[in-house]
Amino acid sequence: MDKYVIGLDYGSDSARAVLVNAANGETLATAVRYYPRWKEGKYCNPAINQYRQHPKDYVEVLEATVREVLGAVSSEVAANVVGIAFDTTGSTPCFIDEKGLPLALREEFAENPNAMFVLWKDHTAVREADEINALCQRWETDYSAYEGGIYSSEWLWAKALHVLRADEAVRGAAYSIVEHCEWMPALLTGRTAPQEIVRSRCAEGHKAMWHAKWGGLPSEEFLSTLDPLLKGLRGRMFETTETAEKPVGRLTEEWAKRLGLSTDVVVAGGAFDCHMGAVGAGVKPYSWVRIIGTSTCDIMVVEPEVIGEKLIPGICGQVDGSVIPGLIGLEAGQSAFGDIYAWLRRVLEFPLKAIVGDKLTPEELEKACDRILPALTAEAEKIPVGESGVIAVDWMNGRRTPDANQMLQGAIAGITLGTTAPMLYRALVEATAFGSKAIMERLRREGVRIDQCIGIGGIALKSPFVMQVMSDVLGVPISVCRSDQACALGASIFAAVAAGLYPTIEAAQQAMASGCAKEYKPDPTNHAKYQALYEEYLALGRYCESR
Repeated sequence: MDKYVIGLDYGSDSARAVLVNAANGETLATAVRYYPRWKEGKYCNPAINQYRQHPKDYVEVLEATVREVLGAVSSEVAANVVGIAFDTTGSTPCFIDEKGLPLALREEFAENPNAMFVLWKDHTAVREADEINALCQRWETDYSAYEGGIYSSEWLWAKALHVLRADEAVRGAAYSIVEHCEWMPALLTGRTAPQEIVRSRCAEGHKAMWHAKWGGLPSEEFLSTLDPLLKGLRGRMFETTETAEKPVGRLTEEWAKRLGLSTDVVVAGGAFDCHMGAVGAGVKPYSWVRIIGTSTCDIMVVEPEVIGEKLIPGICGQVDGSVIPGLIGLEAGQSAFGDIYAWLRRVLEFPLKAIVGDKLTPEELEKACDRILPALTAEAEKIPVGESGVIAVDWMNGRRTPDANQMLQGAIAGITLGTTAPMLYRALVEATAFGSKAIMERLRREGVRIDQCIGIGGIALKSPFVMQVMSDVLGVPISVCRSDQACALGASIFAAVAAGLYPTIEAAQQAMASGCAKEYKPDPTNHAKYQALYEEYLALGRYCESR
């Protein structure tokens, strides 16, 4: 009988589970559930860039999705599930008490956003990130060196300090801090005590300035100098991290019963969604994997002997083993991609909802709104490159890479009385592609070889228009991963290695990775035209930064 594994992918809006045959990577069942409280908009305030998620959302969708995939297969298959692994967004940290309980699970903090997981896209900690960068620049050791040299408000220390400053009650109860991708394996194995939590090399290396070179996390002196509120926190955290293919433990009796699995099931270490997604897509040295959704995350792996002591400025970290053990994982990305298209849709939805919203049922109204982007796409595809004269910059949610700056804002220029909605949409699509090109150029400028580009995620699979524009702008072919759940599939690969079914991630990839379904090739004529438009994009970006 074949053995099976479960991969769980926790995204920004929902979580999905896949039940996979570990022998060949075949997905037998998939389940997707939206976070119930998040869907209601609870604990978030977009006006101040606050995005928080309740741990109960994570637990509820865990039970629901695993139960659903197991219910879709025979009892014999369910009995032969041997491993489970998680990927999550990041940095998505939460303060925990002395028992390892996220503070929001305590009655007195049940409705307090500061006691919840701070989602990656929360940008309330811009001031704190600026202070971290300033201190890194004058400290004897630049702890941001392996984070691209710029620390972001999206990352752990900035968020932790912001919450401690903002909330006296949380400050008094906080004992330590945990990333979402670390808490899920800890919960299922009963290793939730702060000193027992297995810490993720991926999460802590990319977002918490952990590095073996300086003995782990930034020094106590550095942190307490940054703010006395951080004094002592380091000592209650950790010294070492682990790569995600290593087992954290086995399911506790409670969780085996709640999920319908055996206590023999091995739980792998956690990592970020994009890093495991790259593994599911078959990442190898010199392939550039782009996880394209609400934002983008770009992942590469390179051999240690190739990169040596070189530090790549302006990316989101270079960490030994964060993607594949033994290789240096490189991360970059854009703070908004699909979110930009969704913004335009919301703008155009307003008159529809305001004028005829009360004449339609909620279902009819939603269906009408769902037609906006497809209609824009159909018309935007007809507009020749450069004809509209509209140029945009894709920093509507700040800039992640190259050179993180969450204070930046997007811009649209070249609008006339003849500018149409499809022209605006095309300009926004081109802006996201130009932002992608800026990342590629930074990597290449720093000597990182790129042999192929692989796209995964909803937009890669569902929007040929966006993917063709990106290929034309980049001037390189883009292969699209066959699986629509590449991140969850990647998690299942880690589960298979943790369960002992394969000796290495590479061996598991050979058997289980998705492969590609389609390839977009650049149009040489359009690529040449986009070269000139890209210069306009850069010029507009320089203006935005100078304001």
